[in-house]
Amino acid sequence: MPKDENIEITSETIDVLNNRRSIRAFSDTAVTDAHIDAILGAAVRAPTSSNLQAYSVVVVRDAARKARLAELAGNQKHVITCPVFVAFCADLSRIEVALQRYGHDLEDNNLEMGLVSSIDAALVGMSAYVAADSLGIQGVMIGAMRNDPEAVAELLDLPPRAYVVFGMCLGFPDGNAPKQKPRMPRPGIVHLETYDHTASKAGIDVYNDQLRAHYETIGKETNTDSWTYEVDSKFAARPRNTLRAALKRLGLDFS
Repeated sequence: MPKDENIEITSETIDVLNNRRSIRAFSDTAVTDAHIDAILGAAVRAPTSSNLQAYSVVVVRDAARKARLAELAGNQKHVITCPVFVAFCADLSRIEVALQRYGHDLEDNNLEMGLVSSIDAALVGMSAYVAADSLGIQGVMIGAMRNDPEAVAELLDLPPRAYVVFGMCLGFPDGNAPKQKPRMPRPGIVHLETYDHTASKAGIDVYNDQLRAHYETIGKETNTDSWTYEVDSKFAARPRNTLRAALKRLGLDFS
């Protein structure tokens, strides 16, 4: 079908996603239980592999519990100040109950089960974020819940075979939204029919320049090769190198 380059396709959902940014400062406007019920009621319609629904969600409002979660996340203060913190968990515990009814179990579960449950949690989490944003409620994802998954699991009283994949701070923004960070050039990450290796590599240098310019406009110190330098400084040392062993002790085998 021929393309008409002069027609802009958009919708309310596309606008929500195009305007998304991470929000870490929140107003005093209440996020009610009705808000959370509506958000999560929509989110659970997210796709799930083989209808396993291998995830659970823990909603946290208690100040002391949020303070401990913030500490475990490297002292991220917005985990404390957000009205609601939501933990999205990969959870195989119900799957094991189903298997046990027929004389089976999840001992020595494999990589596939770990991936399925983690992907399920990610899908429902992003769906929750979009639903929240459509109501004017925004926030930020907290991957640092994986810093110490065993301590987080104990704090939230998770069952065996469950861990928090990521958390989410939610609240009404305080009105001082940060400038939206640019993304990698689309030809470098969206490929037609087959992977364009040349475009992917070329996009890196373009994005280095774009990200450096963004950081300079907000007064953030950066490097000439902004993105590649940032990636190297954060990930060359293999972060969370004990995560696999911790998840295995929690009953999820990623080997």
